[in-house]
Amino acid sequence: MEGQSRKWMILVATTWVQAFTGTNFDFSSYSSTLKSVLGISQVQLNYLAMASDMGKAFGWGSGLCLMHLPLWCVLFIAAFMGLFGYGLQWLLIDRIISFPYVLVFLLCLTAGCSICWFNTVCYVLCIRNFPANRALALSLTISFNGVTAAIYNLIANSINPENDTLYLLLNAAVPLFVSILALLPILRQPPLQQLSADAARSDASIFLFLNILAIFTVLYLLLLNSLSSTASVARILLGGAILLLVLPLCFPALVYARNWATHNILARLHFYHSSFNDLELVRELIKNENGTSSNANSYGVVEKEGCFGCFRRVMEKDRLTVLGEEHPARVLVCKWDFWLYYFTYFCGGTVGLVYSNNLGQIAQSLGYYKDLESLITLYSACSFFGRLLSATPDFLPRCTLQELGG
Repeated sequence: MEGQSRKWMILVATTWVQAFTGTNFDFSSYSSTLKSVLGISQVQLNYLAMASDMGKAFGWGSGLCLMHLPLWCVLFIAAFMGLFGYGLQWLLIDRIISFPYVLVFLLCLTAGCSICWFNTVCYVLCIRNFPANRALALSLTISFNGVTAAIYNLIANSINPENDTLYLLLNAAVPLFVSILALLPILRQPPLQQLSADAARSDASIFLFLNILAIFTVLYLLLLNSLSSTASVARILLGGAILLLVLPLCFPALVYARNWATHNILARLHFYHSSFNDLELVRELIKNENGTSSNANSYGVVEKEGCFGCFRRVMEKDRLTVLGEEHPARVLVCKWDFWLYYFTYFCGGTVGLVYSNNLGQIAQSLGYYKDLESLITLYSACSFFGRLLSATPDFLPRCTLQELGG
């Protein structure tokens, strides 16, 4: 029972990590200030944005570290990489220190790499704790990576709406703080349990409620963000957003209470009901009278199960690997699926990144720079919904081979 509630705590902690570590989405909020402080051209600014995205190309290092280090250690390596990369950029943009352009490029590269390391940790947590509903867990948590810019807008406006450099400070400090909050659930991961079909369907219903709550959270950020022009209003809206992020913590308590009621209250009711009739006595008498035939049947059942078990092992011996299983790198690079996904993401996913990184300059050139926060929040919400919709097929009714045959 406790293990079931702990895995939902891990899901909530993973959601927090994703919600506060999508730091590349707010690049447009301070890109113009960074351009003026460094005295660089638009092309050089584009190279800095590219460095932040190119840092993800070194995300494979997180997988290697997970082979030798615990999960929490990789989480804090990512947090300190972000603290180093964004922290020094904040000191630079505040004119406290000065760096050459090449060093700033490397700082952007390090900061972008930290995002990918955070993502790796979150993916591993979802796959380990929700093997039967990994697609639902991944789509829910990954979608929150898109709302980071909207949340950081509220935090920055609640402190000082006129200071664009706050975004770099938030990018550096907030992920480290959230990693500390997520440390306890990660250290108390439950042991891996094989879920029954009923338990998997029950988890899917909980995911449905969590998705509805997530949609309500993003609509809250999208529709009310335009009201956060003053610090006092922004603080109120930020408090509401934090409350919506904390609200999923109720689900582990509800799951624990439901399991406790199932294993205790219903068991006691069954015990009291059976104590007032002689049904058990009658069954015992019948069992004693037909003991010989029962033993013969049991041997027949065992023999039958043994034959089918041997047949099942022969059928599954050379079964092809399926989605969700571990694949060696030498096997992946020989599959068309891998290269299809690679080139699709390379040619398609980068288009959105180019638009996101240049949103500040686009708004400034069109005379909408004062509405930049609203544009970033809108882009952030659309990114959220695009990620969340990827789990729609997993909520549709699915028929198994057994149901089709029966």
